[in-house]
Amino acid sequence: MKFGICNEIFKEWEWEKTVSYVSSLGYDGIEIAPFTFAKSVKEISADKRKEIKDLAVQNNLEIIGLHWLLASPEGLSISSQNKTVRERTIDYLKELVNFCADLNGRLMIFGSPKQRDIPSSSTYEQTYNYAKECFLKALPLAKERNVVIALEPLTKKETNFINTAEEALKIIKEINHPNFKLHLDVKAMCGEEKEITEIIKSSEGYLAHFHANDPNLSGPGFGEVKYEPIKEALEKIGYDKYISVEVFDFSPGPEVIAEKSIQYLKKILGL
Repeated sequence: MKFGICNEIFKEWEWEKTVSYVSSLGYDGIEIAPFTFAKSVKEISADKRKEIKDLAVQNNLEIIGLHWLLASPEGLSISSQNKTVRERTIDYLKELVNFCADLNGRLMIFGSPKQRDIPSSSTYEQTYNYAKECFLKALPLAKERNVVIALEPLTKKETNFINTAEEALKIIKEINHPNFKLHLDVKAMCGEEKEITEIIKSSEGYLAHFHANDPNLSGPGFGEVKYEPIKEALEKIGYDKYISVEVFDFSPGPEVIAEKSIQYLKKILGL
């Protein structure tokens, strides 16, 4: 397993400083929230994309891919009853696929809770079909550019659509596409009725990425979640990809978050 971290922790830093520092701590990769570079990835030029990619390479850091996909620009939704809105969202997902691939990224984590909510005037079935349509239309380009779209279950506090790994796996199995997989997040799994280890076991063969954090919105080791059973469960299903640090409470500061998180994860993994 490899260690990653999300770049919005360092949103006040220059990219060159970020990748240099992250690499120095022993992280293998970094995830990018597109809004940290521009409101829309359409605004990010080919030269800027090359600069982002090259600086990561120069620091021996892999750009894992993207997350917080639809946080901006405004007005995007895969669940809107308005077909024009959904088509615009599909087009932007394709823009994100190209942006991700241009950075040598290979993963797009689809969380975007508010951009997938079931509208009050819609049913679960309608939203399910809208979402399925959006993913199906984006996946041919994802396959062409060698990018995996990983669907993230989120808690009911964040969204009313796809709140469990079981629900996510249902649509993943129905779509049955090699570039459509599952993403799991510790904070989100803590909101399920099932044990985290049980959820991980059920994800075998589908898990593409894993976020390490805590229900207190901080990083791994900052709260009460014990990672020893999580490590064992991941090893049992043969997971050998990234464990990536994602936090929502930035108050400790980027250095404390990044350093304490990787120290804890290395200790758990015996490194």
